[in-house]
Amino acid sequence: MSAWNRTGPVVVEVDGSAENLRVVDYAAAEALRSGAELVLVAPYSAHAAFDPMTPGYAPKPPAELADAALRAAVAHVRHRNGYGIELAAVAGEGPRGRVLARAARKARMLVVARPRSRGPQRLMHTQAHLTLASRAGCPVVVVPLSWKPSLLDRKVAVGVDGTSLSVEALEFAFAAATVREGGLIVVHAGLPAERPFTEEDPECSWISRAEYMLSETLDPWTSRFPTVKVTRYLTNRPPAAALVHESCDVGLVVVGAHTGPLPIDPVARRSLAAMTCPVAIVPHHPDSAEQARRPASRRTAVAAPLRPAP
Repeated sequence: MSAWNRTGPVVVEVDGSAENLRVVDYAAAEALRSGAELVLVAPYSAHAAFDPMTPGYAPKPPAELADAALRAAVAHVRHRNGYGIELAAVAGEGPRGRVLARAARKARMLVVARPRSRGPQRLMHTQAHLTLASRAGCPVVVVPLSWKPSLLDRKVAVGVDGTSLSVEALEFAFAAATVREGGLIVVHAGLPAERPFTEEDPECSWISRAEYMLSETLDPWTSRFPTVKVTRYLTNRPPAAALVHESCDVGLVVVGAHTGPLPIDPVARRSLAAMTCPVAIVPHHPDSAEQARRPASRRTAVAAPLRPAP
């Protein structure tokens, strides 16, 4: 079972921009669905930037700008949702990752924005989100700045690889589908690396093994969440491509990710960079037995998630 606090608040990052208010709206909707408190957090640096081109200009102190951003976000939430939602606002001084991880220590989820970036810069931002999820200890939901509410928000998709990496992701996905009163699509992608049992029909062999793995993996969760309608999706597409394809038809994609000082999850990183909908990064916290089974050279750098099960 996972270790995050399922009864904690929904924490969302506030940066003062107009586009960021869409991310705040997403977090407010999550808080209303689950009856949780919404906590607005504005990280800031103690030192203001100096522009040599305007030496006579004195910018506002960063703390003052953070407070102004929080006041605007609070007013926005109250205007759209009234006083039916419990609300708190916190300005934190320090590096963004440290401030957000500290604020989300007891949260049920942390909501952040996906910047409008391309190429290597987008991959860099994506790796920062994976690192943040590893440090925060709770699921991190990355919301595109273009997000708008739609009927697709009720649908959830989750990637499953048949290993323990999927445990926390499945729990989060089933819980999300329950509060949304929608369906859940379980994605298992990629052909096995090993030779199939029979040379006559290798795809049939893979499908049989994949269906058996999914049945074994999903059985505890379908019993625990009987109201969730589950659809299984098996494909020989690469895992990242399969998840990106599903993101066009759902309101949330859930992926599992490793923890560590520098989590290496190529599939999660690539799919997160290309998603068209919000993505929940759910960190996997291995127990002592699982850590002992890992080779020493791979304690902090492990293979990609969503590997096909044998």
